Amino acid sequence: MTSTSSNARARQIVDLLKEVPLFAGMNDDDLARLSLLITEKHYPRDTVVVSATDPGDALYIVAEGEVKVSLWSDNGREIILSTLGPGSFFGEMSLVDGEPRSANVACLADALLLRLGRKEFLQALRSYPTIAINVMTEVCVRLRRADESIGNLALLDVYGRVARFLLERCEEEGDVVPEGHLIKKIPTQQHIASRIGTSRETVSRALSEFQRRGFIEQRGKGLLVREGLDPKAVSRSRN
Repeated sequence: MTSTSSNARARQIVDLLKEVPLFAGMNDDDLARLSLLITEKHYPRDTVVVSATDPGDALYIVAEGEVKVSLWSDNGREIILSTLGPGSFFGEMSLVDGEPRSANVACLADALLLRLGRKEFLQALRSYPTIAINVMTEVCVRLRRADESIGNLALLDVYGRVARFLLERCEEEGDVVPEGHLIKKIPTQQHIASRIGTSRETVSRALSEFQRRGFIEQRGKGLLVREGLDPKAVSRSRN
């Protein structure tokens, strides 16, 4: 790679880092210095990036594509804890506490990931305190989501959890339309089942029930979720 192309790629990495909340508040010069510590790698769809119990040797940032964070139960069922798109990061916990990875991460689509090794990550924390603050902020957000998920397991039945999943997708990627929100790409029933800890067949029954009651409607490759869908009300109506 020539010097010109190397400089161009370095500028591209800086532009990518500007879009990552983890590095919010850093100026271009600091991002340029940080980019020298980062390596990048393309991963094909379905590639396992890290496995649970692996040593925590790096922080990963999703520059392009999407990954899933998951665990496998003893009976072979996959439980998807979260999905992460561009700007998201993973692997920070193992770098901070020195423990092995706590979950598996695999690519849901072809992905470009930026890698910051443990030594470089700790160096960056010392050099740029704003990164440490941003990490703590993100960890707090994830803990709150985990608390909410635990609460949903206790307070909502499966149909209520399916409804909650759909509403979360609306918040994350749904377009506002007069009738409610339009999710452009319908998640597979298996994906929903893996996210909420149930079977694909149960998800299918829940979606059919929601459609019968007018809460959802398929629109081409998308899904319209109307304003009336309420997870708690759905759960109460079945009890």
